Amino acid sequence: MGKAAYGRVLLKLGGEALAGSEGYGIDPQRAEDVASKIGGLLKHGVQVAIVMGAGNLWRGTNGRAHGMDRATADQMGMLATVMNSLALRDALERIGVRARVHTAIEMSTIAEPYIRLRAINQLDKGHVVIIGAGTGNPYFTTDTAAALRAMEIKADILIKATKVDGIYAEDPYLNPQAQRYEKLTYSEALRLRIGIMDSTAIALCMENNLPILVIDLWEPHGLERAVLGEKIGSIIGL
Repeated sequence: MGKAAYGRVLLKLGGEALAGSEGYGIDPQRAEDVASKIGGLLKHGVQVAIVMGAGNLWRGTNGRAHGMDRATADQMGMLATVMNSLALRDALERIGVRARVHTAIEMSTIAEPYIRLRAINQLDKGHVVIIGAGTGNPYFTTDTAAALRAMEIKADILIKATKVDGIYAEDPYLNPQAQRYEKLTYSEALRLRIGIMDSTAIALCMENNLPILVIDLWEPHGLERAVLGEKIGSIIGL
């Protein structure tokens, strides 16, 4: 078994990772597929925290496009991330992985309030810690929440696992000839305004020298290859 390059990772997952074939809702089998990939990381001794998105259930931008109050739309999105977090925890437990759900908005009957030191303690005990409800505040994306939580738990890297195999100058689904970047500095990523992650998250990682790796979640053994330090995806760093 290979030696991991990172002891503790923060994995950012979009809600689409749990969606069914039509791209919305929660598919329990899909959740179990994701859980199996996460379980593969634990076999290498890696501690894993996860921040969930909510795109499979709700996008605040859709509500705002119809005149919805921004704070209300964002709060609905935060609640949707908790639903995804509970679904992923259930899938992890079904395959024998211990997992806990923390939320930035207190809802003590279904999840633990996010407490940094408690999350670190649980990671040290081998639990997967899933963090829902973003930062708990409107106007901040789950990308920014992922960067913030990564700093707080002292993660070695932030891995954004998505449906593309790296960072492109344009949407590769719209332009198959789009330029792909294997490596960018933080400043280059900010200047290029890459769409894979928002600028606030990138700036926060830059200020704290936390590398960001963008990979395809569904590439076979991709997550494991990433934590073993193999060349995969696109990286943002110094």
